[in-house]
Amino acid sequence: RQLAKHNAYLTQEIKEGSNFGMLVGRSEPLRKVLAQIQAVATTSTTVLITGETGTGKELVARAIHESSLRRTKPFVRLNCAALPSGLVDSELFGHERGAFTGAVNRHQGRFELAHGGTLFLDEIGEMPLDVQAKLLRVLEDHVVNRVGGARSVRVDVRLIAATNVDLDEAVEKGRFRADLYYRLKVFPIGLPPLRDRKEDIPLLAQHYLQICQAKLNRPGLAFSETASARLARYDWPGNIRELQNVIERAAILAPTPLIEIDERLVVSSSRPIPNADRPLTLYAAERGLILRVLEEAGWRIYGPLGAATRLGMNPSTLRSRMKKMDLSRPTALPTLDSLPQS
Repeated sequence: RQLAKHNAYLTQEIKEGSNFGMLVGRSEPLRKVLAQIQAVATTSTTVLITGETGTGKELVARAIHESSLRRTKPFVRLNCAALPSGLVDSELFGHERGAFTGAVNRHQGRFELAHGGTLFLDEIGEMPLDVQAKLLRVLEDHVVNRVGGARSVRVDVRLIAATNVDLDEAVEKGRFRADLYYRLKVFPIGLPPLRDRKEDIPLLAQHYLQICQAKLNRPGLAFSETASARLARYDWPGNIRELQNVIERAAILAPTPLIEIDERLVVSSSRPIPNADRPLTLYAAERGLILRVLEEAGWRIYGPLGAATRLGMNPSTLRSRMKKMDLSRPTALPTLDSLPQS
């Protein structure tokens, strides 16, 4: 049964990774990232990938794995923010039968599944502190202890972690262990936001348009001149994920093969900035953007019209940001989620 579960997991990974895409662009910031990938790929060094949401951290992790000597072995991933804190321990290290209520069978954790290959821990900045201590021990001793187990299991895993959280600040505030941070930061790779590599936008747009043509079975799609200009002017706060979502939506709605981009989705960065005489911090700007999009979406987070899709963010990441920024829906305000669904 355990082998069947293992094979099912790897089969799902292949399905999800087969159309993952590739690193597209020729800007100088991207070339620096590619050079770092090439330098570290053939080693077993731990890598920490940082960057804003939607910049392609998992894509870089996959590129490192595919260029490494471990490429024939599993690439296993875990989003640390997508699971309740009580389940991260079990998912990462596994558990024995009877370890807790509902544990009816022995369960291999992600470390064991990734044996000989690569383990990618996304959103590691959201990992609970107690699990951080156990992760540090695994990195140092190369053994895991399943929850409820008495026997240690030796593992050979190359770890790649990613986060959009400022870990230096998290360490200062006691939300992240300093010893684990320095153990992860052996080879850091910082991904540039899309606004810093605008020369790559036309190439990325064409790449995702080709994907849409195959996905929607609509050959011959092309951007109008107006659409191309709007794509190039926009700052893309949601980065590549937002670009992909905007293009797919435009392709779905286009009545002809000529793609237009709704100007309401890509407001020019040259627009006047409110309260320009008052300094605006990055935190305030991000909070204001998230609040505005939540209000426009009727405080709906999930779905194609939800705020997470509009921002190009993972819904769990958006919920985490809302909690940190003390953003909550007014109780008197009805939401789209509360309305009957057709």
